[in-house]
Amino acid sequence: QVQLVESGGGLVQAGGSLRLSCAASGSTISRYTMAWFRQGPGKEREFVAAISWTGRTTYYADSMKGRFTISRDNAKNTVYLQMNSLKPEDTAVYFCAADRFDLRYGLRTDFSSWGQGTQVTVSS
Repeated sequence: QVQLVESGGGLVQAGGSLRLSCAASGSTISRYTMAWFRQGPGKEREFVAAISWTGRTTYYADSMKGRFTISRDNAKNTVYLQMNSLKPEDTAVYFCAADRFDLRYGLRTDFSSWGQGTQVTVSS
């Protein structure tokens, strides 16, 4: 089982940017599909973005397309989420997730490994 630790959250003004990192340990992530989810105050957890083993395939939630970019560095066992043009409605705890399914065959949201989350707060 892979262990995940998120970092990079914080307070930012609307229109600003943040880069989240997810450092993995316990296993190499090179054969894991990696993803970011988020849970805003009083809301259910929602999918943000996912990236395939090699990074060639990505999925984004519609509201994040064009603003967020997911990437990975398998050599560093780390996944990133670059968030630009942030809005107050992006305020949430952001979670990193990992699973061994192959994203090339479609997106699933029942990931097996989860981090503890990092808080992102966007002020208006």
